Amino acid sequence: MKARVVPLYFQPGRDADFDKMLAALRSLLAERLDFLEPQPLGTPLPETEAVLFPQLLGEAYRQVEFFRAIQVPILFVTTEFGTLSMWDWEIAEYLKTCGVTTIAPYSLSQTEHVCGALSARRELRQAKFLVYQDDPGEGFQAPIFKRFYWWEDECAQRLHDKFGATVLKRSFRELGSAAKAIPDSEADAALRCWGVRTADLSERAVRSAVKLYLAIRKDLDADASIRGVGINCLNESHFSDTTPCLAWNRLFQERGLIWGCEADIMAMISKYVLHATLNAPILMTNLYPFLLGNAALKHERIASFPQVDAEPENHVLVAHCGYMGVIPEPFATEWTLRRKVLAIVDDNASAIDARIPTGPITLAKLHPSMEKMTVTEGTLTGYAQFPGSDCLNGGVLKIASGRRLMDSLASHHYLLLVGHHLVDIQFLGKVFGLDIEEF
Repeated sequence: MKARVVPLYFQPGRDADFDKMLAALRSLLAERLDFLEPQPLGTPLPETEAVLFPQLLGEAYRQVEFFRAIQVPILFVTTEFGTLSMWDWEIAEYLKTCGVTTIAPYSLSQTEHVCGALSARRELRQAKFLVYQDDPGEGFQAPIFKRFYWWEDECAQRLHDKFGATVLKRSFRELGSAAKAIPDSEADAALRCWGVRTADLSERAVRSAVKLYLAIRKDLDADASIRGVGINCLNESHFSDTTPCLAWNRLFQERGLIWGCEADIMAMISKYVLHATLNAPILMTNLYPFLLGNAALKHERIASFPQVDAEPENHVLVAHCGYMGVIPEPFATEWTLRRKVLAIVDDNASAIDARIPTGPITLAKLHPSMEKMTVTEGTLTGYAQFPGSDCLNGGVLKIASGRRLMDSLASHHYLLLVGHHLVDIQFLGKVFGLDIEEF
């Protein structure tokens, strides 16, 4: 779904330079934007995701009130290269001092990411996020799971108020029963088409994972507006003889569907916004800052953090469900479906053991207020294995300041993206009306 933009021009009327630049931008961004009919600044706007100025003139200094009245993102792209012209810096800065927020990319890739964010903004107003859960917090490890904001009705309402997205809730108990009722032959037929790499998994375990995928897919086929799906797969794991890791891998590859471990709708909406905008490999994982000490070590059942060359206070161990997290095969340098690790899930369950490239990474997640996103850049320096623990293959991150991270964390669940993306996320923030807090 492409974002709609209304090109705006200044009174007393559009000129040849405006039309020339608009034609160039139409050609450059045709696959990303739906250009509506140009309008003069100050007139009522049709339904749109943004307004676009292909040309800026000195009239801008005298028409600030018209800018202030615009209720959608204001995009300045005034060169044929898809960027703001250097001659327009003064106008952009003047408007900023007048309280007008504008989006002024200085590279084509930034403009393309802004287009992705605008498209996501449009799509979210019609999107649904499906979660399977019955009595969240009442199952296994209740003292831990009862604390999570993502299960509160307030959280779902705030997501709707901010983004327009709707959270659908269905029974995990019924999903688990439906999956078990699927004939073995149907699961085997699906599996033959995949070529899934497995290790130490029984035939029954693989088949159960495929059946859960088939049961979820049936529900998704009935509603094309679903853009993400999650399951309370740990806390209420007694409703299933398997875990949804393989299902999330397949559904992302087949449909680009966003997945939510533990039915974390905050992680799902964060992941959707980030991936739709940046198109970067992304996963959700748990953060265990070295500064957290024994509390983190106890939870992962390890004796000590990995050895690092220097600055242990600025390092973070990342792991989820025994490995690094659910990493779809297209993102991975190594990928294997293995036996489950955590005692909380059925003995028949499975988990993904995968790796992404070492090097630059970004951590990000929406704040519960829905008014900001916390972000930091760092480096995935390598991997650490702890046999007999709940971290058989976790990642080791180096960030700028572990202490600032501890002061700003919004959750133990965070989204990890391959690459450094802070600048592009700052542009994303302007599209969605989010403050971007770097920690």
